[in-house]
Amino acid sequence: MPRVRISVVICVYTEDRWDDILAAVDSVRAQSLPAHETLLVVDHNARLLRRLRDHYKNMAVQVLANAGPRGLSAGRNTGVAASHGEVIAFLDDDAVAERGWLRHFAAGYADPRVMAVGGRTVPVWASRRRPAWFPEEFDWVVGCTYRGLPPGRVRVRNVLGGNASFRRAAFDAAGGFATGIGRDADRRPLGCEETELCIRLARARPDALLLIDDRAVIHHKVPAARERFAYFRSRAYAEGLSKALVARSVGARAGLETERRYTTRVLPAGIARGLRDALLGRAGGAGRAGAIVAGLAAAASGYAVGTARARRGGDHFTIGPVPDPRAPDPAMPTAAPGPSASAATPDPSVSDAPADGRARPRHEGAT
Repeated sequence: MPRVRISVVICVYTEDRWDDILAAVDSVRAQSLPAHETLLVVDHNARLLRRLRDHYKNMAVQVLANAGPRGLSAGRNTGVAASHGEVIAFLDDDAVAERGWLRHFAAGYADPRVMAVGGRTVPVWASRRRPAWFPEEFDWVVGCTYRGLPPGRVRVRNVLGGNASFRRAAFDAAGGFATGIGRDADRRPLGCEETELCIRLARARPDALLLIDDRAVIHHKVPAARERFAYFRSRAYAEGLSKALVARSVGARAGLETERRYTTRVLPAGIARGLRDALLGRAGGAGRAGAIVAGLAAAASGYAVGTARARRGGDHFTIGPVPDPRAPDPAMPTAAPGPSASAATPDPSVSDAPADGRARPRHEGAT
């Protein structure tokens, strides 16, 4: 079987992450299985776009402007449209991939029924160690693999967006990432766009297999602000809002199937472990048990609010198209009509920052 060609898409939005972006790209360039191409999609930040194009002008890295609305979903769709590989892998801009990352992804696609392969995301805490109160069951809050996912290479309902790959045929069958459901800068830290896509894909291709291979590892930075309980609670609430949108799109049965097991098995076991640790005098046990209860309550509250809004028509999203890669680059000056008037950039969006480069919140993985 010929070696699968994998395009890697990294969505970026702020110069505040300049060193992180370079590290992410370097980790792709160091893969044991070379990427077919690396694409950086810049979310409506003209200064960052120019700076990256200048930095990579003599390297095999393509720098594109997000051709759609602000937000992670549209940025990913832009990357999909501009890429040429049979498989498109996504890497967060504040993460680095281990050397075998793409090789393990590629192995999963030996079976033609496999439409998506995700990996394991390990947190890199700004404080250099996990906060004692932070439960592993909620590592999805900071975009990482959480306790409760099965080990090895296993079939799953959905992959987690910051460390994932999709066969190009998946987008042909189901369309792109939905805009209006994931991160888009000025709003709460929403997510679940990859969950919604995966469920939609399974409906379009009932024979499709979606896998997670925990050998495909990336290391994801967790800034100090996200080690705080206030962010933990806010992100859990936002996850509930997002899940309400997913349920509206695909139905509560499909949209909450994995969450039911998580809330009825994984979380009670986590609470029990925390309480046991507290009784044994181990640091953080009571805090972890309390955080699980608080996180579950926040997510449930967000889901209730999101469901009510959806019934009133207050929140909505659209299925992102795979844009035309011949469309003009929205971040560059418009040229006069003629052969050079268009640039090779597509549609949708990523996490964002305004043109002045100020940091804005970005997508994290979700359950």
